[in-house]
Order: sequence, then structure tokens, then C-alpha cells
Amino acid sequence: MEKYIINGGNVLNGEVTVSGAKNAAVAIIPATILCDEPCRIENIPNISDVTLIAKILQNLGAKVTRVNKSTLDIDPRPINTYCAVDDSVRGMRASYYLLGALIGRFNNARVAMPGGCNFGVRPIDQHLKGFAALGAECELLNGAIVDAHSDRRMQGTSIYLDTVSVGTTINLMLAAVKAEGQTIIENAAKEPHIVDLANFLNSMGASIRGAGTDVIKIRGVDYLHGITYSIIPDQIEAGTYMAAVAATRGKLLVKNVTPKHLESITAKLREIGVYVEEYDEAVLVDATERRLRRCNLKTMPHPGFPTDCQPQFVALLTTVEGTSIVTENVWDNRYQYVRELLLMGAHISVESRVAIVDGQVPLHGAPVKATDLRGGAALIIAGLVASGTTELSSIHYVERGYEEIVEKLRALGADIKKQYVPEDEAAVTA
Repeated sequence: MEKYIINGGNVLNGEVTVSGAKNAAVAIIPATILCDEPCRIENIPNISDVTLIAKILQNLGAKVTRVNKSTLDIDPRPINTYCAVDDSVRGMRASYYLLGALIGRFNNARVAMPGGCNFGVRPIDQHLKGFAALGAECELLNGAIVDAHSDRRMQGTSIYLDTVSVGTTINLMLAAVKAEGQTIIENAAKEPHIVDLANFLNSMGASIRGAGTDVIKIRGVDYLHGITYSIIPDQIEAGTYMAAVAATRGKLLVKNVTPKHLESITAKLREIGVYVEEYDEAVLVDATERRLRRCNLKTMPHPGFPTDCQPQFVALLTTVEGTSIVTENVWDNRYQYVRELLLMGAHISVESRVAIVDGQVPLHGAPVKATDLRGGAALIIAGLVASGTTELSSIHYVERGYEEIVEKLRALGADIKKQYVPEDEAAVTA
């Protein structure tokens, strides 16, 4: 085991380059299963989730070659099974995209239920409803494996999603790309990585229109050709560094971003008093000598404020004047990290989906643990502003989604390092 040791009190300043989008990568890599030729995917973040999904494809038979830390060559042609049920599949949430990709290629899929961060129920009923509408018979085996099967090609149809769901939208896009006729997905999610997936598939020869709106139309094709494709920058990584520099009252140029994807984050930073200037592929965040104030924040599906930036902003709001009210409208249990912030002296009360955050309460270092990916990022931000030393364990959650976060923060002036924890000490801590 390893942990982060953070000595707080340093102001972050300088430049940081954002990596490729985790949420796009973990959808696009499974999507290569549908391709009839080899592909090259560039600007991939070097994170554990990407390593895991690449390993899963290899286990299915694909030839996966790492060209460099941000580029993968994937030849999906050797894949000869639609079964993905080993433990590696259970280790990440996005493994359920294998369902749509394998159904799209084989008209059959048998995939273990996904794992990942545990901050709410992850029902897949809408996924199964959509697959059934396309012509697959679906059942849940032993409560742990989804089995979808059909003896013929998927058939295009109209599907209305009961709730806006990123995972369902992506899975149905994958399942419908090679379906016969036209599929229409209504009440679809609009996140940037959904648009990126559509662009990737269209570049290979798919016919997808309307990604980024609430109605996506897909006309099935017979063949997808190989391409070289660079995925979008990670808006959540960018938002994390923007929140961190604001919390430490520093100044930061965030490079390799798409400013339009950051609009809801930028708007909230400006509301609390941070200066933000946008460039073509960068944003400047300046909180030096700024008097930051409270705000109310509600997470919503895109283009609303992203749930994946909520914990980081709660950490930021502990440093500003006044009392802020945060409402989580996407997940039902995303405040697990709050109990760790309380150990650091934060004044936060949680009732169901609402958190009330008292600002300008001095934080102090403490032994804490990451409860999930973004909650771990929030605890790093808290550690950066706290007095004394913070020891953050369970950092494997953080490394699922942040490439070289220690190195990037150190380059900005943070006092943070990764420390190995002996097995016997880790057992006592657990």
C-alpha cells in the first residue's frame, strides 16, 4: 500500500498540462471492439483505469500495444469471445461499456457487473431495457453477470430513457452502431465524452447525429475502418486543479483544455470571486489577493455543474467567507468523503443530498483515507490548505483518474509525496 503525505500551507502557482479525459478513454477503448481494423488512440491518460480496460481487451483476445504513455495501438480483430466475467471486469465501473460493444459486434454479451467507486446505486435497468428494444434477450445471472443474447443482428428502434444517464447513452450508442436500420435515443445525456465517442465512431465510418443534444440518431453500418484518434482533454482534472489553486489563493495557467467544456466550473469560480480568463486551449485562474465568498452549488447533468467536481468544490468552499449550500442531484451517496474532512476540522453538515459548508474554518492535518476518486481529490485540496501534515491512504482511488498528480502538484509548489506503507502497518490502519 501507499499513501500521500501532504504538508499544507503552500500556495500553488505556475502552469499545469491536463491529460486526456478519463471518462472518454474508458468508453473509446471498449468501442474499438466494434472496429474491423486496427486503431491508434492518442492523448490517453496514463492512469490505472486505462491500464485495466486495456488488460480486459487483451484478455478478450485483442492485441494491445502501448506506443508511449499516452498512445495505444489496438487490434480488435483477434477477439473471438463475447464473455468478460473475470475479476478485472469487476474492478471498474466503466467495464459495463463492454456490454454495448460486444452486443454491437457479436449480438451477444456476457459481462460481470461493474465495480469502481461506491457512492450510490448504479442500476443498469435502463441499459437492459435499451438492449431489449434493440432485440437482445437480457437476464441477470446469479445477480452478478449480465447475459444479453440474440440469434440475429440488432434492429434499429426508438428508445426513450426514463432518466438522463451517461452510461446508458454510451452503451446504447455502441450497441446500435452496427444495428440494422435507424436507432433514435431520446432524453440522451449530453456530456463532452459522449460527443467525443460519437466523433470517434463517426471517424471510423459510423453514422451518428445529434450527440451533445438530447436526441441522438444512429443509422447502422456494416463496417468500421481503423483510424488514429486523439481524445479530448479531461474537464474534471482541469476543474480539480482550478479548485485547488483557488483554495490556496494562487495563480495557475491550465493548459490543454477545451474552455467550453469548463463553462459551468468557470462560472462558479467567478461567482465566488476568482478571476478566470479563457484562451483557445487554456484558462488562467487567479485567486491571489482575492476575497472569496460563499455560493450555492447544485450538480446537474451536462451542461450543469458536474457531479465529478462537487467534492473538490466542497473542499474549496471550506476556505471562503460565509456558509455555502451544496445539493447533489446525480448520486445519492456522494458525501462519504465529508466524514474525512470533519477529521480535518471542517464544519459540514449533510442531510440526504444537501451539504451545508461553513467557510473559513481552519483545517488541520490528520490521517484520512480516500473513499472514492473525486473524494480523494477533495482531501488532497484540503491537505494543501490545512496546517500541519495530512496522511491520505487508499490512494488507489485517486490514481484511477489522475495522471501523475503528485508530480504535477509538486511542480506547482505543493509539498506532497507518495510514501510506501509496510504491509503490517497498513493492516493495523485498516
